[in-house]
This record gives sequence, C-alpha cells and structure tokens, in this order.
Amino acid sequence: MDSFGRKRRAVCGVLAASAGVAMLRPSLSRSEDRMLERAIPASGEMLPVIGMGTSDVFNVGASAAARAPLKDVMKVLVDSGGTLLDTSPMYGNAEGVAGDLARELGVRARMFLATKVWTRGRQEGVRQIESSMRLLRTDKLDLVQVHNLLDLDTQLATLRDLKERGRIRYVGITHYTVGAHADLADVMRREALDFVQLNYSIVTRDAEELLLPLAAERKVAVLVNRPFEDGAIFGRVRGKVLPAWAAEFDCASWGQFFLKFIVSHLAVTCAILATANPEHMRDNAAAGHGRMPDEKMRERMAEYVASL
Repeated sequence: MDSFGRKRRAVCGVLAASAGVAMLRPSLSRSEDRMLERAIPASGEMLPVIGMGTSDVFNVGASAAARAPLKDVMKVLVDSGGTLLDTSPMYGNAEGVAGDLARELGVRARMFLATKVWTRGRQEGVRQIESSMRLLRTDKLDLVQVHNLLDLDTQLATLRDLKERGRIRYVGITHYTVGAHADLADVMRREALDFVQLNYSIVTRDAEELLLPLAAERKVAVLVNRPFEDGAIFGRVRGKVLPAWAAEFDCASWGQFFLKFIVSHLAVTCAILATANPEHMRDNAAAGHGRMPDEKMRERMAEYVASL
C-alpha cells in the first residue's frame, strides 16, 4: 500500500540473470501480452489474477490533486490487463471516487466492479446497494458481497433476488481475519455462492488448510485480500535482495514474489491490493505476467521468507 511506499522501494532487489523453467498452473490462461487469467467456476468467465482494492487510499475528496494518482493507478491496472476493482460503502468516499475515475478514463466496460453490502435489514440493504450503483455510475454490478457476514441470511436473499433480476452478476461473502475462516467455511458448505473473499499471504497460509480446498470443492471463486499483510510483510524483507532463482518464474521484485506465490495457488482467482502509487500498481500488475511457480517452487518461496 502507498503508506508503505518507502519500505517497498527499499526491498525491491535487482535479479541476477538465471535460467530456469517453471510450469504454468493448468487453470491459468496466458498469452505473451496479456495478464494471466483464471476461470470463475460459476460461469467459466475469465478474470485477470491481479485486481485493485480501494480501502483507505480511495477515500479522498474531490480535488484533482488528490485524485490524480488514483486515476493513474486505475489506468495502469487496466492498461496492464487487470479488470477487478473491489470497494465497499464502508470505505468512505471510495465508491464515488472509483465511479468518477472509471467514467473519466472511459474504462467502465473493461472493468469488473465488485462492492459489498454491510448493514442490517432488507430495506437498508437494498438502499445501500442502490447507492453503490449510483456512486459507481452503473445500473449493473459485477459482484456484490456480504461484508464480514453481517446479517447474512437477509442480505443473501436480497442479492439473489437482484441477481435473478439481472441487477448483479455474482454473489459472494467476505472476511479479512483468520479467526473468521471457520464461519466462512460454514457458509460455503450450506449456501450456493459465486465468490468468497478471504485473507491469505505467503506468511499467513491458514486458508490453505480449509478455505482454499473447500472453495475448489464447492466451485467458488476466491478473491484474496491482505496479500501484503497491510504492508507489514515488506519489513520482513527490508534490505534483502531477491534470490537469484526468482528469475525462474519471471519475478523482479519482492512485491511480485509475494503476489506470484498467491495467484499460483490453483484455488485463487484474483488477488486484490490497494495503492495510491502508479509505479507500485505497475509492479503489482507485472506479477500477473510471465511464468508462475509450481508447487515445489511455492514451498521453496515460503520457506525462504520464513527464514529471513
């Protein structure tokens, strides 16, 4: 995230030239000039593996100066092949800012807009979703998620009704802590869902034990939040140079190292991360290009970071 910009720049190493071959995961689609994509199980629609979050960083005012870097960040994502933008009514002005910038850039048709409902009661849920549509300047949302499982049964009923009426395309649930994984799993077992959003990183791998296998079994797309542990992960590698073998999966920075670990997991559909720095977004988006680590390499990556 942008508040950790200095940390990130300090830990980006220069790779030594190294030859190697790493196999692409079979559920990924690639071409030489496109970001890698993974299928949404519910439909088969392909979704690029790197997306953009809006928490904190998009909560700005109306001034051109405040919005200019965010506009550049959005442009970099789309130009790099990314499409998913994840936001929420709880992120202050983020929905309105994202909607304005997508309109100014003329990229709405190329974007996958995901937001959340985070309230109690059917009427209030409907009101909040309609507000999100207005702020995001669209009459149809790609994904709406019940945030933190709040008033779950009521909001899921509303989302399914809106989906049936063609107002939203996909339905999901979210949480951001390991402590909520069991609750997410319970919902995934009993409800038909299109998406689940959860926390997962190279140093917090709890999702591998329960949620990621369950998502694969239940055919639920996975969005990953907190891939950089809110920026704290860069402190672990500060002053460390990337291992030369990172070149074997086309990795040129620690940010790419952490993201390639995540999106190479077969059950992960897209990793989302927030930044107000266009260069950081360019680096993040590059993680969706090139070769991906195989399972053996993923374990090597995690062991290496754990040893630092």
